[in-house]
Amino acid sequence: MRGAVLLIVLGAACRAAPIPPEQRYPAGTRFHAVYRTIDSTRLRIIDSGTGTPVVLIHGFGASLYSWRHTLPALTAVGYRAVSFDNRGFGFSDKPAHGYGTAAYARLVVALLDSLRISSAVLVGHSMGGAIAAEVALAHPDRVRGLVLIDAAGYGIGFPAVLRIARWPFIGAIATTLRSRWITARIVRSTYADPSKVTDADVDQYYAPVPDADYGRALRGVLREFSFDTLSGGRVRTLQSPTLIIWGDADRWIPPSQGARFGREAPRAVFAMVPRTGHNAPEESAPQVNRLLLDFLKEGLSRIPENVAWSTPSLRSSRSSNP
Repeated sequence: MRGAVLLIVLGAACRAAPIPPEQRYPAGTRFHAVYRTIDSTRLRIIDSGTGTPVVLIHGFGASLYSWRHTLPALTAVGYRAVSFDNRGFGFSDKPAHGYGTAAYARLVVALLDSLRISSAVLVGHSMGGAIAAEVALAHPDRVRGLVLIDAAGYGIGFPAVLRIARWPFIGAIATTLRSRWITARIVRSTYADPSKVTDADVDQYYAPVPDADYGRALRGVLREFSFDTLSGGRVRTLQSPTLIIWGDADRWIPPSQGARFGREAPRAVFAMVPRTGHNAPEESAPQVNRLLLDFLKEGLSRIPENVAWSTPSLRSSRSSNP
């Protein structure tokens, strides 16, 4: 515990100016972000392409930047890709409250309503995976398929610094001591190979952090969000066909939790991506995108169940199309 707190305190002195708005993702790409007020929250959204809607839900402390490799892969082959800075993150609103699991699920449904999407494939990473699963449990008619990538939900496995930050006193301190140095350390900890994280990646992750309300939003999430929302056998009631993707070197949420998702979800397969940490959509984008696109096109029958991606055989006999 002392080491985690010391890490936070040492990083406090490393504040840096964030990159200017004109350099923030999706600047320099063919995508365009717009703002739309959803459920009383102003969200920054990318909505691009046509065809089956695929809604991408990022994880804790991330933003729509985390889907920069997924968005072009989806739209290039005819899908409508929707990504957004969730409430409290990125450049969306950061209110004092509204960070409970059910509140986030309602926000996703309200987003679907606003975009006139009757049902979609939900893709959730980390905390976003818990949110996506919650939507599928509460509103199965709105979810035609579910992809959980290194997903939260069973309430264990997070690194000590995040668990400690949930304590009221420590959390109040930790969420005010934000710096580019700490951001870089956290982002690199989500990769199996930290050298893959570039300075440009750190810049994009750090860009919203100095916002005066960012610390308040982090405290709200740590206080209100239920990271064990899928415990107690709830996953067994999922109706949506579900693809579960996990980095085999995930130090944040261990692969054993992914295997548990695979055992408990009735219409699911579990695929591990080798030499990959917690941030699989970014660190191993080609492999994750191929698994995702196979699932969208062919259903679960094309996904290699419980095997590393490098294994060529497809062992799943289950067939469910999203």
